[in-house]
Amino acid sequence: MFCRNVIGTAWLGTHVVVIRCSYPQLDFIHLSSSDHAPLEPVSKSCAETLSRFLSIGYKLIGAYPMNGEVIFVLTYV
Repeated sequence: MFCRNVIGTAWLGTHVVVIRCSYPQLDFIHLSSSDHAPLEPVSKSCAETLSRFLSIGYKLIGAYPMNGEVIFVLTYV
């Protein structure tokens, strides 16, 4: 029997990745992710980095402007 609340069991659920890029250049700045999220190598180009994550099944939840940057939030189920 599978129990999600037991320490040591495999994580089944949603993973989150946050990608920060400069604006308007769209150069990659930083990536943050939930523990054990499937990851791809990042590129200097924000477009290429986003493309890599979308190609492995991440979905774009939103893109938010903040202080000369764009913050992209993606989820993987």
